[in-house]
Amino acid sequence: MNSGRTVFSQLMRHLPAHEFHRCVSRYGGDRRHRGFSCMDQFLSMAFAQLTWRESLRDIETCLRSMQPRLYHLGFRGWVSRSTLADANEAHDWRIWADLAQVLIGIARPMYATEPIGSDLEATVYAMDSTTIDLCLSLFPWARFRAAKAAVKLHTLLDLRGSIPTFIRISHGKLHDVNVLDDIVPEAGSFYVMDRGYLDFERLYVFVLCSAFYVVRTKAHVQLQRRYSRAVPPGTGVRSDHTVVLTSYPSATAYPDALRRIRFHDVETDKRLVFLTNNFVLPAPIIAQLYKQRWKVELFFKWIKQHLRIKAFYGTSENSVKTQVWIAITTYLLVAILKKRLALDASLYQILQVLSVTLFEKTPIWQAFQRTTFQPEILDPRNQLTLLNL
Repeated sequence: MNSGRTVFSQLMRHLPAHEFHRCVSRYGGDRRHRGFSCMDQFLSMAFAQLTWRESLRDIETCLRSMQPRLYHLGFRGWVSRSTLADANEAHDWRIWADLAQVLIGIARPMYATEPIGSDLEATVYAMDSTTIDLCLSLFPWARFRAAKAAVKLHTLLDLRGSIPTFIRISHGKLHDVNVLDDIVPEAGSFYVMDRGYLDFERLYVFVLCSAFYVVRTKAHVQLQRRYSRAVPPGTGVRSDHTVVLTSYPSATAYPDALRRIRFHDVETDKRLVFLTNNFVLPAPIIAQLYKQRWKVELFFKWIKQHLRIKAFYGTSENSVKTQVWIAITTYLLVAILKKRLALDASLYQILQVLSVTLFEKTPIWQAFQRTTFQPEILDPRNQLTLLNL
């Protein structure tokens, strides 16, 4: 039974309090909080993410309008734009990075049985990055080009449920392939990557760790065919070869044989060439795994559209990373809520309902029983225009 708790308070109950305080104490977050603790900061920033607040003044105005209820929501400090700005500057962003890892550990088992588009039982990850553009005059520490600033969000996504398992926020100049050095491959798992991650020295680490990869190759890679396999008709697979590297530096870094699969995608009329170290799975399954890589692109598109990570409340590096990590933490909280309450609504629909019911004193599940949810329209060409001219 709901004992008069607001929807916002019910959502925050899914946050493990003990682990939260461990993350805060690990980096001394509340050592000198001056009346505005890390919990106050997190609640304010999570509220801003859920309701799409435009600025610190916007956050302050909205929360102060609900001042009599803030204590029951978990706030203990006085919310103002200056104290929130100081907290974003002073509280270490690693607090929220560690908190996100805690929530990832909770969310991943909940989505372990989600389908990935094939009968493969192994864990499948997709690796990619997205660039967040910034103004160079406001964010000089994030210089990307001569007149442009940017940060990159490198993500390793578990394709079962689209839960990020590894995230790194870097400056825009960092090449994607360097992030592979921070990943410890899991034995028996599959890692699907675009050709930006083609580095044979780093790919050989997957072989040594008994993990599998599927990566697009580049035109200049020198390969020699050793064996050919029969190609099943009507699958789009054009060839399936065992190859070796012929360039001395590449062959030295990667002495084993590889598997090269040429595939023609009928839907896009594109010809793709994949390299993998898995010689057991049928070639159509390998091509199908690579097609699932687009889920990480959809993940980036989703968080950019529905969370506040393209416009920032502060200009320092710590403030930017704090906002991004709290946005990811909010995403994970909503994903956990969806599974624990067995909600049929999509994550986007849950966010939409939460944004207008945060201060209502009603059980969350009742808020979703009032509405019959329709499937989301993913293709914008199927949407109606505003004016039929």
